[in-house]
Amino acid sequence: MPTVEELYRNYGILADATEQVGQHKDAYQVILDGVKGDTKEKRLAAQFIPKFFKHFPELADSAINAQLDLCEDEDVSIRRQAIKELPQFATGENLPRVADILTQLLQTDDSAEFNLVNNALLSIFKMDAKGTLGGLFSQILQGEDIVRERAIKFLSTKLKTLPDEVLTKEVEELILTESKKVLEDVTGEEFVLFMKILSGLKSLQTVSGRQQLVELVAEQADLEQTFSPSDPDCVDRLLQCTRQAVPLFSKNVHSTRFVTYFCEQVLPNLSTLTTPVEGLDIQLEVLKLLAEMSSFCGDMEKLETNLRKLFDKLLEYMPLPPEEAENGENAGNEEPKLQFSYVECLLYSFHQLGRKLPDFLTAKLNAEKLKDFKIRLQYFARGLQVYIRQLRLALQGKTGEALKTEENKIKVVALKITNNINVLIKDLFHIPPSYKSTVTLSWKPVQKVEIGQKRASEDTSSGSPPKKSPGGPKRDARQIYNPPSGKYSSNLGNFNYGERFRLGTSSPRD
Repeated sequence: MPTVEELYRNYGILADATEQVGQHKDAYQVILDGVKGDTKEKRLAAQFIPKFFKHFPELADSAINAQLDLCEDEDVSIRRQAIKELPQFATGENLPRVADILTQLLQTDDSAEFNLVNNALLSIFKMDAKGTLGGLFSQILQGEDIVRERAIKFLSTKLKTLPDEVLTKEVEELILTESKKVLEDVTGEEFVLFMKILSGLKSLQTVSGRQQLVELVAEQADLEQTFSPSDPDCVDRLLQCTRQAVPLFSKNVHSTRFVTYFCEQVLPNLSTLTTPVEGLDIQLEVLKLLAEMSSFCGDMEKLETNLRKLFDKLLEYMPLPPEEAENGENAGNEEPKLQFSYVECLLYSFHQLGRKLPDFLTAKLNAEKLKDFKIRLQYFARGLQVYIRQLRLALQGKTGEALKTEENKIKVVALKITNNINVLIKDLFHIPPSYKSTVTLSWKPVQKVEIGQKRASEDTSSGSPPKKSPGGPKRDARQIYNPPSGKYSSNLGNFNYGERFRLGTSSPRD
């Protein structure tokens, strides 16, 4: 075991040898043996080993292993020094191994150490992105859970900081290829992070790139399988995947496959859905996602069938007026509750799909069906007007801070909802029904439109898990679709879930 003096002496031999340094293998071996010493010897070894590493390729394995021993030392100062120097070992075929080692070191709980590992990974990323990705994905696929988790988070936060000359098209293709392997077995949180990674890649921001991502999400959502409304894992997977797909849809990247699945499989089971998140209004969440997607449907083979399912579900939330007794009073005990939030979503979705089959209400439904619908629309519209008047009166004269109270914020949203329904109902009252009006969904920000420009298609947002393996969850003990306890809370913030605005017991005829 060399002393401090011996380490310095052999360092001097190597430093003075200049171009002949490779001839002093014995001197370098003494420095490697420094890792067996005490604290002072180890600190020197942590600095000296990487300095001369490139001159002794035949001792590469021994040198890397020696430095790795120092990276795992009990003394935090030795570990930090050893980690800081690791990028010097990232030459040639050694780089993926160094990337693999650094990725494993992400599991440290020491914040300074963790930052050093991140910086070291970034530095070798700039040397050889593909080699570094090899090390990262090796640990994501095969490493411990904590390493996998932090490696994914590293990619999701650091890739966007790298310059274009590092993230070339070839590198992005490698990221996509390796990500697809990982996505065969992921948790919901991991899926969201990978969608963040992939959607940030320059090569996937084209129409064809976004289409690739939609297909990838559709595969994870398992849209070929029968939907199981009572299984919270199945419901959670569909919601999480759909939230990831929604921002990808546009006039050129269609939502047709998702909308069809929602109409065929989800809407008929809406009332029996098991929520994966406590406190989430699962029915409203589903209807909001359907509404956001309905603007971006392409050609749909089952358009009439989907419209009929939407129509039937809409009728459930648009009651007939209560029968009147002979004295003119209501025969029933109370007025029906008008669920405005649900109706906004369903009416908007029906309105969007109805544009593609404008004669659906007139040519496809018999006269009695259409008459029944108009009675329901009329009754709902009367209740709507009452509630709109109440809301406007409650908000009249309120500005600034007064509108920021929780109660008034709810009323403002309620007014948006009811105004939207009012516009859509007026369209359907036309003879024949019209589908020309444009509204901004109540939970979406109003987009400013420049004079002379047409209003852009309403964009969508939201936050969606993974493909469920037939044999049960993989990734050892990790539960793939466990109902999250706050795991998805950050993704839920974009939706106003809990507010179901109802007229209460007041009469729509008042």
